[in-house]
Amino acid sequence: MIMTMAFLKSDPNTSLLGEVEMLVLLAVLRLGDEAYAVPIRELVLADAGVELSRGTIYVALERLERRGYVTSYFSDPQAVRGGKARRMFQLKPSGLAALKTAKSAVDRLASGTVLGKVPKA
Repeated sequence: MIMTMAFLKSDPNTSLLGEVEMLVLLAVLRLGDEAYAVPIRELVLADAGVELSRGTIYVALERLERRGYVTSYFSDPQAVRGGKARRMFQLKPSGLAALKTAKSAVDRLASGTVLGKVPKA
């Protein structure tokens, strides 16, 4: 399968986020120091209503790390018998910038539509 990427007109070196990448990055942002695959998956399901497999989460995280949007490290093994280390993820400044850029692009495109109108109280 050949994948093409979209790039910003204003910065041809900056590629746009895909939907899954955006959801995963937002979950990493929200989870802070507790960001690893299981709670990322749970948060995306609970708050976005999107069920992603762990494999999909890991593939997205790998891609985001290659692009420089997140960094990862292994935690100490869990304090239970046979406890394993978790691969933890942290959002980098470039990841936050990518999220802001993606949100701004969606907001600009939605303005002037029913999605961009603010309901009156």
